Amino acid sequence: MQQGSGILTPRQRRLAWLGFLLAALQAPVSAKLVADDSWLFSLCVALMVATVIIADDTSRRRPADASSAD
Repeated sequence: MQQGSGILTPRQRRLAWLGFLLAALQAPVSAKLVADDSWLFSLCVALMVATVIIADDTSRRRPADASSAD
């Protein structure tokens, strides 16, 4: 059984993980240093990038013949 291909290339996937980690680490740091709630933007960006990574994982784990049936 062949695995399906994801929606991201391997390079895009590495950059998405890097972006997720940077945004996820930046949110608590800015929450501690900045008085306003602008750190929530970093948290939202991290969650959106995580959603794309999860969608890519799901499409990669789907068998190759199942993607042509959709």
